[in-house]
Amino acid sequence: MQFSAILTSFALLGAMLSPTPSPAYAQDRPPTRADEAVMDMAQAYKQRDRKRLTALLPQARGSQLEPWGAYWELSSRLDEASPASIQDFMARFGGSYQEDRLRTEWLLQLGRNRDWVSFHREYPKYRMNDDRSVRCYALLADHLSSGADVNQPVTDTWLALKEADDGCASAVEQLIKDHSLKSHVAWLRARLGMENDRLRVATQAVGLLNEGWVSTVNTLYLNPGKYLNDKLTALRPKTRELVSLALIRLAYLDPAEAAAEMDKLRWKAQLTQEERSWVWGAIGKRAAQKLSDDALGYFAKGQVQHMHEDHLAWMARANLRAGRWEQVQQAIAAMPEPLRNDSTWVYWRARAALQLAKTEAARAAALRPLEGIAGVRGFYEQLALEELGQRISVPPRPDALTPEEKDGARQNPGLSRALYAIQIGLRAEGVREWNYATNLHVKGGMDDRSLLAAADLACRQEVWDRCINTSDRTKSLIDMEQRFPMPYKSAVLARTQQIGLDPAYVYGLIRQESRFIMDARSGVGASGLMQVMPATARWTAKKIGMTDFHPQQLNNRDTNITIGTGYLKLVLDSFAGSLPMAAAAYNAGPSRPRQWRGQSGGAVMEAAIWAENVPFSETRDYVKKVLSNTTNYAALITGQTQSLKARLGSVGPKDANLPETALDLP
Repeated sequence: MQFSAILTSFALLGAMLSPTPSPAYAQDRPPTRADEAVMDMAQAYKQRDRKRLTALLPQARGSQLEPWGAYWELSSRLDEASPASIQDFMARFGGSYQEDRLRTEWLLQLGRNRDWVSFHREYPKYRMNDDRSVRCYALLADHLSSGADVNQPVTDTWLALKEADDGCASAVEQLIKDHSLKSHVAWLRARLGMENDRLRVATQAVGLLNEGWVSTVNTLYLNPGKYLNDKLTALRPKTRELVSLALIRLAYLDPAEAAAEMDKLRWKAQLTQEERSWVWGAIGKRAAQKLSDDALGYFAKGQVQHMHEDHLAWMARANLRAGRWEQVQQAIAAMPEPLRNDSTWVYWRARAALQLAKTEAARAAALRPLEGIAGVRGFYEQLALEELGQRISVPPRPDALTPEEKDGARQNPGLSRALYAIQIGLRAEGVREWNYATNLHVKGGMDDRSLLAAADLACRQEVWDRCINTSDRTKSLIDMEQRFPMPYKSAVLARTQQIGLDPAYVYGLIRQESRFIMDARSGVGASGLMQVMPATARWTAKKIGMTDFHPQQLNNRDTNITIGTGYLKLVLDSFAGSLPMAAAAYNAGPSRPRQWRGQSGGAVMEAAIWAENVPFSETRDYVKKVLSNTTNYAALITGQTQSLKARLGSVGPKDANLPETALDLP
């Protein structure tokens, strides 16, 4: 379809999707004095000002957000609060997010204090059940009270945590002390900490075995090469593990140097096969993240059954990049079942089988697993659909919500309180309460129709992030207009038409960047709908001839769209129109995608393989979601079937593509 026709279709669809005026919800009223007291309490809570919280609490009486004020006041002094005052709070605000949030904190305190009687009494009432520390304390309590075998769930929970954690560490420490769990689990945790540059994780794990060994871990973290040079032998289990940690740390810093160290005779002879395989996995992973061709050889020196799932994922990625389909199959086959069944690896395993198939029957068998994931929900689901010979289209819209279903959402106290909190500026609190109210894992949680009704409520209030995220969670019913709304369509349409950008691409990017939150601000200072950094905004303003620009204007809708789309167009042009590379550049900066594309003279690869090999997990996820979003928006805008594969195209070395221009970014 021609670009002008796309714009016409977009305008027509925008008119159809214009939000109708919403009823006068309670959220539309201005803040009362009690509400203002709650807002003051929010600041006092952040400042840990207990006295001010206590003084303000009476003024918050009668506010719709009073449960928040009461929670902050009690949470701030939970370490000294009486059980009676805690139970009074639980009774008064029973069933609310604030009750369950306080119970989480109380359970953590009871676990730290080893008050297992009180813990056992309160834990069955815990509805949220999303805190892994609480989960580990509960498992520890079961072990201490009944001798229950909790080794596997404790191990799985602890090893999955990214940061140091007291609850799971306490459970592991007790299980090791009771000779129920082997000390090897602590060493595995330390390896993961060292491999992911989280020293506190490593030292906590080793400290559970012997606090005196922590100084050695700190030493080898700072200078792994010197530690290894000083170690001529590693015969004892403890020394072998410390040597393994040093090698893993060295791999993080310089995989080639770590590989040379591993090839030394003493480590070949003294480390076990399990230890050597893990270290080679860590070396291969780090080399693969640097897109080094040496990664394949490093992985080959270890045994897959002894490697971590992260090693296997990067082994699969490195082999994809090299076009070694048999090795891709082998890496995926070695993954633990939950990872192997993720849509990413279902897709690539099927693709590998297709590449290796010799007969039509083999091809048909290779395609069969894709039937289980094919759809419009995400990147690999869409690619699976196309691999099966279909194109991406808008699924039929569910039956219209009934007045009763809409009233159910409107009258839900958690949703109402969440929307009001967002309205008066307590967005973080409102989002948490909204998520709790819609959470399917909470008793009495929402089915698909209820989720659609909640999403509809958020859409009508123009709380677009809750609209999208809630609609995204339905299982069998998909309302694409909810999942992919198009706010500010007049401004976006005018701007994209002016500079020649596909509006579907712009919407796909904004949906991922900010979820259409006008005043969104990232942790690194990016602002507004399109999350533009101040320095980037100043540079772009000069490039597009925008005079008298000031960074504080970035939260203005039209200015943000002008600057964001202007920058996106410059980036897109600099990458010869490659949508995936421009998306990566928008997220990680223009220089990195140029480094990730490969050396001059190398092979051209399909962009899906390139995207899967993006070293930064955030950018890898971002590129896939922006392109998937774009494809769905295009289907909505044009009313025609779409191809994600066509949008992805291919990526190769600079000299294998059209001429590019470098961006002289500051």
